[in-house]
Amino acid sequence: MIIKEVSELLIQHSEPLGLLRVSWGAGRDMSQFRNAFNQAQALAKRLNINQLLLEMDALPDISVYDQTWLATQWLPRALGLPLRQVVIVLSPRRVYNHQVIEDLLLIARPLIRFDVQFFSQPVPGLRWLSDYSPLLPELLAEWSAAFGPGTPAPSGVAEPRAYYGSRPA
Repeated sequence: MIIKEVSELLIQHSEPLGLLRVSWGAGRDMSQFRNAFNQAQALAKRLNINQLLLEMDALPDISVYDQTWLATQWLPRALGLPLRQVVIVLSPRRVYNHQVIEDLLLIARPLIRFDVQFFSQPVPGLRWLSDYSPLLPELLAEWSAAFGPGTPAPSGVAEPRAYYGSRPA
């Protein structure tokens, strides 16, 4: 089922699989990042999901301030979810965010009670999470119909860049 509760996120839920698929859908606008991730976390808790697929390719580079928030606020609460398996989809070209996510996982490693795997594409990750479930083709068709085949990754950072040099008159 496609869920449209969080406008910045593309979300799909499969109750039989206990699966939640989440992807960033707000482009380069990170102004609602924290709010969106809090809402997604509340949704995961409400739906009692035990498998999570986070597609991070469309997410702009995560600012230092948001990294701190993730480490001190969001991640500790996420560790309380009844998760068994988590897939993080992040292509090799997203080196910065890959390092950020790995660092967050390293910080929380002693507290993580679920399996975390990185995949460069969502379909193999979904296959792994669903153990090649016969429901997978239906989930993929539903996602594609709602959101298209994939979301392009943004380039650059999400923070405003400092303006150096003379300003135009």
